[in-house]
Amino acid sequence: TDVLVTGFDIIFFWVARMMMLGIHFMKAPPFHTVYVHALVRDEQGQKMSKSKGNVIDPLELIDQFGGDALRFTLASLAAPGRDIKLSEQRVEGSRNFVTKLWNAARFCEINGCVLEAGYDPAACQQTLNRWMVGETARCAREVADALAVYRFNDASQILYQFTWGTFCDWYVELSKPLVTGDDATERAETQATTAWVLAQTLKMLHPFVPFVTEELWTQFGDSALLIDESWPDLGEGLADADARAEMEWVIGLITGIRSLRSEMNVPPGAKIPVRLTDANETSLTWLTRHNALLTRLARLESAVPGDEIPKGAVQLVHGEAIAALLIAEVIDLAQEKARLEKAIAKTESEAMKLEKKLGNAQFMAKAPEAVVEEQRERLATEQATRAKLADALDRLSAAM
Repeated sequence: TDVLVTGFDIIFFWVARMMMLGIHFMKAPPFHTVYVHALVRDEQGQKMSKSKGNVIDPLELIDQFGGDALRFTLASLAAPGRDIKLSEQRVEGSRNFVTKLWNAARFCEINGCVLEAGYDPAACQQTLNRWMVGETARCAREVADALAVYRFNDASQILYQFTWGTFCDWYVELSKPLVTGDDATERAETQATTAWVLAQTLKMLHPFVPFVTEELWTQFGDSALLIDESWPDLGEGLADADARAEMEWVIGLITGIRSLRSEMNVPPGAKIPVRLTDANETSLTWLTRHNALLTRLARLESAVPGDEIPKGAVQLVHGEAIAALLIAEVIDLAQEKARLEKAIAKTESEAMKLEKKLGNAQFMAKAPEAVVEEQRERLATEQATRAKLADALDRLSAAM
């Protein structure tokens, strides 16, 4: 009872009254912290009202998407000083997040990743595993810090990015060659690390996603109930700066190549060669060590060092080096240039229409606030798209 949770609309009628009565009759304040949460409104920011027909029934959302999804959505939107604009799409996104966690647990089950009693995360030898252990410890510290100051939205976003991005999208994908490889030592270490990371993730997510995490813990945990577990206090000793730098280099290169392929409209199934120029000794070592991962995850024909940028290649700056993607063999550069120019003209036209509408005093005076905000968001989207297309056109022009 030392923390009171309440909405801002009853601070005087409820909070101040309790404080005054507590001090008067009990000679002590009844609580030392008041957490003032936001009000839940509809997706347009309107207060829910039966007369407006915009009331969202939480029980219906739970039936449709699950209690965990609704709970995680509300936590992720609980930013101080801002009301919650709740919509089914947001809850559906959280349901997809919970499904992603479930699939990660399924990956562990299929690949024999189980918790080992004597596992020591600090003893990992593989660069990938040292990096993942350090990222898990970093996540635990950041989430604990956010919870300590009641920043539930920050804590949930940190967990979302770690679970979906770092763990599911990258570590699980990068670890597949190790958990299915012929090296028994590498396989055992990676299986144990994966299980350990999943266990720590379930502990951190439990306050936000209690039902699914508890269910998964019955299959992968090392005790009866997850709710009885202690919060993971992993300290700072598991951080490995060298492993982090190396894996961030690999992930950054894969991400950059994927993005560039998308910008240049390279067919998904096409494998293209990449030349890494101006790379230092460290980058060349990483290129060699992770060559199989780079070629598989970035859909490359090859990834090798180069002395100069070949003709017909688009460039990607990565650290001190330049990655040159030879796309002339898989797309028609002139045709792609024409497509980009046409797309830029279309976005410019749409942006001009929106700017004209938002510059119309009569429209701004009469249009509802929600409509005006929607037009502003559309303008921002068109401007961002135009900038992205222009950047792609510049890259392509340089390759021709």
